[in-house]
Amino acid sequence: MPVVRNALDNSKFNPVAELPYQLRVEDYRLAVQDVYDFFYDVNTGLLTKGLERLDDMLRPAIMSGVLSDMLTASLAKHSRALAVNAYPNGHPDLVLKNHYPDNAVRAGEHGVEVKTTRKAGGAVDTHGARVQWMCVFVYVVDRQTEPVRDRRPLTFTEIYLGRVGLDDFRRNERGELGTRTATLHAEGIAKLRRSWIYLA
Repeated sequence: MPVVRNALDNSKFNPVAELPYQLRVEDYRLAVQDVYDFFYDVNTGLLTKGLERLDDMLRPAIMSGVLSDMLTASLAKHSRALAVNAYPNGHPDLVLKNHYPDNAVRAGEHGVEVKTTRKAGGAVDTHGARVQWMCVFVYVVDRQTEPVRDRRPLTFTEIYLGRVGLDDFRRNERGELGTRTATLHAEGIAKLRRSWIYLA
């Protein structure tokens, strides 16, 4: 069975989603389609050469990082008012165009932070609690179906975009070798889920 080209189900978008910075639901559809097309093209080439799919090669943490970067770049390309934050590891990932010098800021307030996770419901660790627009893409990767050629393609099942604040987070203490993180607590994640864009 050849690699399948994936697509979002247009009927699963929230028609009354409230989006900041002139974002449109169509921007999200196009950004996800860019990712789907990339994986289709790459995996078709890999399987033709008898190699593993990219989905199977990448460890989960690396996959999430790659997807976050791809979605950030694609949303910037399709949106009218946002640009990729040019500051290395700056926050947020997308910034309001021309609000910061050279669209670069170490820690800004005007923009959208982009996260990806395999956790249904959108719970994701962050490097700290912040007042921010947080966008979370939930995806699934089929690693079980055999033979590999018959596996379903990477699929985004949920997209959330909500305004969260300091009081919406819980702090996660780590050991001396770990990095302290913050995660939306139960009320915070419920708040984010109310601001859904896509639910499959």
